[in-house]
Order: sequence, then C-alpha cells, then structure tokens
Amino acid sequence: MDMKSNYVQLATFALRRELGYSDLEPDLECLYVLLVLTRGEQTTLQNVHDAWAVWRTQTNPQHKSCIHFEDLSLEVQELDREYMQAIRGASVRLSRGQ
Repeated sequence: MDMKSNYVQLATFALRRELGYSDLEPDLECLYVLLVLTRGEQTTLQNVHDAWAVWRTQTNPQHKSCIHFEDLSLEVQELDREYMQAIRGASVRLSRGQ
C-alpha cells in the first residue's frame, strides 16, 4: 500500500483484500466503499442491498431484485452476506491501520 494513498483509496484496498478480489463493477465498488466509510461495522444486509439496488437501477432498472429488501426471499437476501462481511471487515482493517 502506497503511503500517499488517500482514505478512500485505503478503504478500497481494504475492501478488495476482504473480498479476495477486485473485479467488482467500479460503480458498485464505490458504493460499497461508501458503506465501509459511513456504516462500517454497523453495515446490514439491507444496506448492502440498497447500495446494490442503486447501482443496478443504473444498469437494469427492471431487474427482479430491485425491490425493497424485506420483499426479497431469504435466499436472495443472503446473497449480500459476503459483501456485508467484507465491508465490516474492511472497516476493522482501517480502524487498525491495516
């Protein structure tokens, strides 16, 4: 990690490390980084879904999952767990300066 990186870049690096990859769509990654910075360890599955829905509305507004989180099946809600855990983990990394 470059010592000249700003805090947003550091959050991005931390999220990528938590996910184990960096091939999220750039606009979606930015929204997840925003959750790292604003919700951190308090990020919920609904927060992740809302960020995803904002992004998906730009790319496919008629997507069947662009509905309120509570209206999704439990199976579909669980698809966001990996991202929620990564966002929370990235927040912990940042707080520890990692």
